[in-house]
Amino acid sequence: MYKIAFLFTLLSSSVALADVAVIVHPSNGSDINKDTVERIFIGKEKSFSNGNKAIPISQTSGATADEFNQKALNKSSGQLKAYWSKLVFTGKGTPPKEVDNDAEVIQLVSSNPDTIGFVDAGSVTDAVKVVTTF
Repeated sequence: MYKIAFLFTLLSSSVALADVAVIVHPSNGSDINKDTVERIFIGKEKSFSNGNKAIPISQTSGATADEFNQKALNKSSGQLKAYWSKLVFTGKGTPPKEVDNDAEVIQLVSSNPDTIGFVDAGSVTDAVKVVTTF
């Protein structure tokens, strides 16, 4: 019995996903908390606290995107697609720009002070600033 419990613990810990870091340009001094992140990525907040337009950068798919959608937005990828489809159809919103991987998110965020994105916490470089993690 103990062997089974040990194996289960070992297996379940190996599939645990890493933290997701929400990143901005290093010059962005806005007050950004988890609620702000959610509001920006679902289109309910259009600017940072400093008044600059907030441009969210998302990832097309994968573990990091799934983890962010679940932890930050409380939605599955399917629910998020349905949410944005409705807003686009009614003309009430535009989904975040999507890129393929962490490196692209970091490149875009590090080159534009008005962007905000998310990456696997292990991918963060000194070219960006982490404002929160999920």
